[in-house]
Amino acid sequence: MGKTRLQVVGALDGSGRRVLTEPALEFLEKLQTRFGSTREKLLQAREARYSRLIKGESFDFLKETLSVRESDWRVASCPHDLENRNVEITGPTEPKMMINALNSGADCFMADLEDALSPTWTNEIIAQNALMDAVRGTLKFTSPEGKSYALGGPSGTAKIATLLVRPRGWHLEEKHVTLDGKPMSGSLFDFGLYFFHNAVERLKRGTAPYFYLPKLESHLEARLWNDVFTFAQKELGIPHGSIRATCLIETLPAAFEMDEILYELREHMSGLNAGRWDYIFSAIKKLRADRSAVLPDRAQVSMTTPFMRAYTDLLVKTCHKRGAHAMGGMAAFVPSRKDEEVNRTAAAKVTDDKTREVRDGFDGTWVAHPDLVSLAKKIFAEGLGGRANQKDKMRSEVSVTAAQLVDLRVPGGQVTEAGVRINVSVALQYIEKWIGGLGAVALHNLMEDAATAEISRAQLWQWVHQSAGLADGQTLTAGLYKKIREQEFEKLKGPASPHLAAAAKILDDLVLEQEFAEFLTLKAYNVLD
Repeated sequence: MGKTRLQVVGALDGSGRRVLTEPALEFLEKLQTRFGSTREKLLQAREARYSRLIKGESFDFLKETLSVRESDWRVASCPHDLENRNVEITGPTEPKMMINALNSGADCFMADLEDALSPTWTNEIIAQNALMDAVRGTLKFTSPEGKSYALGGPSGTAKIATLLVRPRGWHLEEKHVTLDGKPMSGSLFDFGLYFFHNAVERLKRGTAPYFYLPKLESHLEARLWNDVFTFAQKELGIPHGSIRATCLIETLPAAFEMDEILYELREHMSGLNAGRWDYIFSAIKKLRADRSAVLPDRAQVSMTTPFMRAYTDLLVKTCHKRGAHAMGGMAAFVPSRKDEEVNRTAAAKVTDDKTREVRDGFDGTWVAHPDLVSLAKKIFAEGLGGRANQKDKMRSEVSVTAAQLVDLRVPGGQVTEAGVRINVSVALQYIEKWIGGLGAVALHNLMEDAATAEISRAQLWQWVHQSAGLADGQTLTAGLYKKIREQEFEKLKGPASPHLAAAAKILDDLVLEQEFAEFLTLKAYNVLD
């Protein structure tokens, strides 16, 4: 298009032309040209690190950054509208869901361009348009039944949550936009378009562009984001440090570099988030060759499991030492409109989870559904005594070793046939919906996204390739997996599941191939659109 070397492969209607203007494409080209090669080198470094692990290297805190961990420094001061983050709601950037989330009463809303969004070209364009409208306060939606949705609710007076945006991780590409024949970075595409169209507008309205950064595996990857922020602010003539970022600590390598990640982004840093589901997935992935690291059924891996407790305690301690927010994990429960007993049981579990988080020192938490906002807010309001946060809670008693972070033993844990079946069913249903354009799917009263599907297929791979023994005496062989997968497939197939056969093929490849696939979304992206 025009003067840029970028090629837009996806078709453009009026909405697409509104987003992909000539100046916006020129900005994207600058980002990709300047930072694309560094991104590729960092992804290669991930592969090299795993090769060293296979040869016997172990995870440990970095010797070369000891001075960063031991020196006294703090992150940038907190913007006024990020001081109180007691409850954040997350969801895909689809107009109706965005409006409901922004009107939900939550303190913040994370608009997700990553794990909760299937990156079809249509979805990407809709998302960027919706974000532009949300920033300007004009976002509206009318359902096919004629029901209207608008920011501020029917009366227009409801408090609107502070907006944060999560772009895709460094590993993902945007195949619909290419530079010299190669797909551009999905991260730079998502960030670049949102920032270009909305950063100045956000500043005019007394706020700023706020981001969540996913899937980081090292402080060098955080440094790359910081360089992107610095360049982008200068390009648009925005004061340095306007951006604020919250990093998800959702990979095992990142747990060993929390201080360093905060340090690299200190001029743009807001906090760290305990991305619990992706963290479990990452632990399985990185330690998959270790027979002692075979995890039991997903339901048995809780936040009080020793390796998960070690990681979250270290996160709170590290954040508060540096003046950053420590954000808790997701409550993925989706309330039932038919079964109050299900709701009562789930509410009790959510209450226990959020009470533990506030006692442990977290400053806020995540929920997936508007109906959970009031419950979580009540727990944090009581736990914090009405304060916006508890960054003064230093957790000086916490001392976490490298060995604790990689000890995945779960006392009393078992792999069961029921657990295998649940993983197969969830993975099949999620991948099927993802191929069909949905990134967040309610299954069994839980909001499943790419992270929980990743746990499901990663556990299946681990159990098959480590010949895991089941609680009933069976061994999970490839043959037994195929038998169970076929049975679960038969339960699900029908006219409402047009992509189920494709999903089954993808899942079989993910589970049975000798080499572990880094991300299911990379494999599934090949058949998307």
